[in-house]
Amino acid sequence: MAYTLETPDQVLQTIKDNDIVMIDLRFTDLPGLWQHFSVPCAALDLDSFTEGVGFDGSSIRGFQEIQESDMLVVPDPTTAFLDPFSEAQTLVLICDVVDPITGQPYARDPRHIAQKAETYLTSTGAGDRAYFGPELEHFVFNEVSYDQATNYGYYEIDAIEANWTARRTDGPSLGHKLRPKEGYFPVPPADTLQDARTSMVLTLEQIGIAVEAHHHEVATGGQGEIDMRFTTLKRMADNVMIYKYVVKNVARERGMTATFMPKPLFGDNGSGMHVHQSIWKGERPLFAGEGYAGSSDLMRFYIGGLLKHAPALLALCAPTINSYRRLVPGFEAPVNLGYSARNRSAACRIPVYSPSPKAKRVEFRCPDPACNPYLAFAAMLMAGLDGIQNRIDPGEPLDKNLYDLPPQERARVPSTPGSLEQALDALEADHKFLCNGDVFTTDVIEMYLDYKRSHDVAELRLRPHPYEFVLYYDV
Repeated sequence: MAYTLETPDQVLQTIKDNDIVMIDLRFTDLPGLWQHFSVPCAALDLDSFTEGVGFDGSSIRGFQEIQESDMLVVPDPTTAFLDPFSEAQTLVLICDVVDPITGQPYARDPRHIAQKAETYLTSTGAGDRAYFGPELEHFVFNEVSYDQATNYGYYEIDAIEANWTARRTDGPSLGHKLRPKEGYFPVPPADTLQDARTSMVLTLEQIGIAVEAHHHEVATGGQGEIDMRFTTLKRMADNVMIYKYVVKNVARERGMTATFMPKPLFGDNGSGMHVHQSIWKGERPLFAGEGYAGSSDLMRFYIGGLLKHAPALLALCAPTINSYRRLVPGFEAPVNLGYSARNRSAACRIPVYSPSPKAKRVEFRCPDPACNPYLAFAAMLMAGLDGIQNRIDPGEPLDKNLYDLPPQERARVPSTPGSLEQALDALEADHKFLCNGDVFTTDVIEMYLDYKRSHDVAELRLRPHPYEFVLYYDV
């Protein structure tokens, strides 16, 4: 059920009116996984919305050391929704993290960073709202298994609609299989997941998240996409976390398993998160103008900032080893750091579906859904604002299929980093723009780099390729 609540009093009244028996308090760790704990209704009162509820911060990735573990979560009344998957009547509240000693918002709380990015936008005078509309792709499999030990490592995937199940020996095969790269977008029976995606959409709308469309995606084996309607930066990051929760749990209810892992299938398309974004002032869209593809100078400079800082951005927007299995030429992956009106091989695209100024936006195509949306959206906005403030020229548009260019001409187009290590090095060398307005602190950047290098990079150096499923299947 969707609620439109603004105050703690309204939350408490809703709990009484709807026979709520449990409160689920949720927040996001630094890498981007939702965390939660639940309290009975009697444990939540008006003071909880100002003084917070305690938890152990040392057990959360990227947060506190063990000697300073006590932390607080403060529920945000505007985020309340009824959990559609709990047996007991459970109200979910997304929370901000607070330091109990200082009483201040916690600098490593990703949601707080997103809030600071919105505040910084207003302070620059460039606009007063940043809208984000990500397209999260995902896979729904019928079965997945993986393991890693001293003497072996493996992963195995089963998907009824996939071409590799055409010759089954454990039951009847009825044909209508999706060949690799032909999943965009045939009707059932080839698309076996129509009803599952519809159920996901109806659940999202029940919670209060507006959806524009859903469809099968290019890959075989159960790749899909659900497009949420755009909204403001922090609210959209909240919606992304809810979206992932809904997709995974609807799949599980149907005896299937969903993942946002960027590249679970070898030799077929991976899952991206193309992020549409624009800046407005009041009711005026600031990206519309008389320039190329109907763009304004402000939009061109914003694109310039995205392209200049793209290598550093990808440490946050494509944050896994597995992300760089996707960011390779030939799979519609945007490895070319240029922009275009319709060229999907470029990192930045200006959609031209509608002539309306309100529809004018830039689509940054490099990110994937393994990212922490609070950090990724904030970082993209900060890169774009740096482009506006420094009037960064993005150069000439790339209106050709870059994969068909002669090698010498193609070599002149900058490319995305080829590995997570390269992206982390780029972030270490280029993060000053993120620290403008104290949006990202040096401490956050250092902690993020240290975590990724000591966890993702170090683990994959020691273990063979199948260990990626252990690390990333749950993103």
